[in-house]
Amino acid sequence: MKEICKLLPNKTKVFAAVKANGYGHGAIQAARAALNSGAHGLLVAFLDEALELRKAGITAPILVLGYTRADDAGVAAKSNISLTVYQYEWLQNAEKFISDESTLSVHIKCDTGMNRIGIKGINDLCLMEDFITTSSSYYFEGIYTHFATADQVEEQYYQKQLARFREFLGVLKTQPPYVHAANSAATLYHHDSLFNAIRVGIAIYGLSPSPEIKPYLPFKGMEAFSLYTKIIHIKKLSAGETIGYGATYTAEEDEWIATIPIGYADGWLRHLQGFRVIADDEWAPIVGRICMDQTMIKLPYFMPIGTKVTLMGQRNGKKISIDHVAEKLNTINYEVTCMISHRVPRIYI
Repeated sequence: MKEICKLLPNKTKVFAAVKANGYGHGAIQAARAALNSGAHGLLVAFLDEALELRKAGITAPILVLGYTRADDAGVAAKSNISLTVYQYEWLQNAEKFISDESTLSVHIKCDTGMNRIGIKGINDLCLMEDFITTSSSYYFEGIYTHFATADQVEEQYYQKQLARFREFLGVLKTQPPYVHAANSAATLYHHDSLFNAIRVGIAIYGLSPSPEIKPYLPFKGMEAFSLYTKIIHIKKLSAGETIGYGATYTAEEDEWIATIPIGYADGWLRHLQGFRVIADDEWAPIVGRICMDQTMIKLPYFMPIGTKVTLMGQRNGKKISIDHVAEKLNTINYEVTCMISHRVPRIYI
């Protein structure tokens, strides 16, 4: 977060995304760390996530990026939580759930090409702006869009979206306090869509928005997330013995096999079979199918119960990055941290 803030004009406000339990890192802890390091506000996907932060004593601005039921508008207003709006009918319906003593701050979402949520027409924006600014129940706090291809080197579609967003801004009668379009990728790579606020998510956790733009980023990210476990059992298999469900691995010689207490219920997925982890200071491949709660690894020699095993992180010059895991799973680093389940204890240093 500190490195990101160094890149920005002084008046640019930074909103940190801590949705999905802080991308798996822990929402409350990530929120506090981000705010202490320069973030102005926070971003979540759903109202429940925002309420969790408020209950933890966090008073910074919070914007809900996703859908909120109209009949929960009053709850958001009372808790000083800003909501994303993109339907005129929603504004009409939600108004009756907001008490006379409360005002709901809203950000209009413009769909410039992501085609997920947001208003697509200029007339829709004008209609919503007029309704919001003439209603005593609402405060027009922000307007924004989201890029579909900001994490790509090729800029044509990104520029098309940016131009469309500027068209939306051009018809506003009043510019709200927050105008934001740049996500992590646009902030770190493109630089021309900062406006007066940005939204950063994956970058604050030390991860690149994509492998494609990783070589061009202005600083090297330091992954905040590591994953460790310990050996809970060890045995010596004879040549010809098999391991795990389906007996998919057969020992070719006498082998030391260790069991570690993590499996696909923890987010350590079955497709990681064959992936190498670090047992003590040695590489150890996963052998046999990963179970719901346990995984077996092949050791180069006997190691005692309690030996530390690194699944993601660094150990004496050896490193397993989150991107390595993502590559093995044929997915993105976002999904890797998000899928580590709640039953895995988080330790904050």
